Amino acid sequence: MTGFPILSITTFVPLIGALFVFFTPGDPEVQARNARFIALWTSLITFVLSLFIWAGFDAGTADFQMVERAAWIPAFNINYHMGVDGISILFVLLSTFLTPLCILASWKAVRHRVKEYMIAFLALETLMVGMFCALDFVLFYVFFEGVLIPMFLIIGIWGGQRRVYAAFKFFLYTLLGSVLMLLAILAMYFVAGTTDVPTLMATTFPVQMQLWMWLALFASFAVKVPMWPVHTWLPDAHVEAPTAGSVILAGVLLKMGGYGFLRFSIPILPEATEYFTPLIYTLSVVAVIYTSLVALAQEDMKKLIAYSSIAHMGFVTIGMFTMTQQGIEGAIFQMLSHGIVSGALFLCVGVVYDRLHTREIARYGGLVNNMPKYAVVFLLMTLASVGMPGTSGFVGEFLVLLGAFRDNTWVATLAATGMILGAGYMLWLYRRVVFGKLTRDDVKTMLDLEPREMAIFAPLVLLVLWMGIYPATFIDVFSVSVENLIETYQTALADGAAVRVAGR
Repeated sequence: MTGFPILSITTFVPLIGALFVFFTPGDPEVQARNARFIALWTSLITFVLSLFIWAGFDAGTADFQMVERAAWIPAFNINYHMGVDGISILFVLLSTFLTPLCILASWKAVRHRVKEYMIAFLALETLMVGMFCALDFVLFYVFFEGVLIPMFLIIGIWGGQRRVYAAFKFFLYTLLGSVLMLLAILAMYFVAGTTDVPTLMATTFPVQMQLWMWLALFASFAVKVPMWPVHTWLPDAHVEAPTAGSVILAGVLLKMGGYGFLRFSIPILPEATEYFTPLIYTLSVVAVIYTSLVALAQEDMKKLIAYSSIAHMGFVTIGMFTMTQQGIEGAIFQMLSHGIVSGALFLCVGVVYDRLHTREIARYGGLVNNMPKYAVVFLLMTLASVGMPGTSGFVGEFLVLLGAFRDNTWVATLAATGMILGAGYMLWLYRRVVFGKLTRDDVKTMLDLEPREMAIFAPLVLLVLWMGIYPATFIDVFSVSVENLIETYQTALADGAAVRVAGR
């Protein structure tokens, strides 16, 4: 390896913490208490390490930085290759930022098998961070698939009444698509002789081969986003998952598909990307409108927010396939914003669920009277979700629509209707839960946010406002990488067109 392996350390510190949790001695109560504290401190240390990565990152270049390389399977030219650029670094930070909040959110909610739960969460953090740092396609695939295992356990063991059904549905949907991605990796390997990502980006694949490989990758990434019509696993997974599981699922795991498009499909298979862009536009517009209408009909708070996530990710896929600076920057920013806002909304649901043990919207009403702090936090996250100026949600959607209008006016116009519908279902949810008369006795006894919950929401509130008021802090990190991606994409298309003209 060359230089200080900060990426590897950040990636594997949670796994070391998981080992400490595993070997925690004592009776079950002592083990549970120690597991909570070890997991929290481990995740906080990991977050601090990721801040050092951000501090040492040079946003003025599109090159991969802090690169680490070591022989892994030398007989097949497959290496342990890690590095970050402007597109991946903020997703690393998002993963390490949300994990300690999830552990805090689980402090009282998870009461059985606490030790195993914390091990699963720390292992999940290692896999998420490693996936965003991997620069070898096989290494990426290992992390990408590995994420399924701890999340499957988190949903299947600590979830709701239909947790086993939801866990298997989540696992089978995502695994089936990933098998096709493995075939695409093998095809690339047989042509390029390596699975090194920078080398694959510089390799020109035949157009016909690109089309098949793009579809194979699409099968995997579309399920992860999730795009319509392969989205049906998400509402079930969200409803049955524990609160922290929903936060990390919406906050990070849904971003794996979008990141895959940006890291692999677009730069490695540019001509296929151009060919299939109308397909992406069609599926994304359907997702934005259809899932927004479905969200309006929901009576379960978690299910409503789950469908809203699908609509928001539809905006993301529209933005990244406009292949404009504004569109791609908006898509990345929207993914980061959605990770924070949707995570906070699921935490808001978790707060009232822990007190009343129901997610049915009709069971609440009038919470502003006895939970004013909660009402303020919930209001801010609701406004961020509908794209209120001054919040993080506005910046991403505005840039996406700006890029979409430059590329396809009809797509932008239809997608914009999703913002109107989004305001409808989110404000409808807020009105029914928070406003109105306080009539039910059990709702009257619900207490406002406690200090632990305030500590969870405070950084989320600050980040939503920071991203909304001064988005340049984050956009400047990835703008050069996005510019390089577009330039490389357009050059590849021009070269391909020249070759076809010369062939005639």
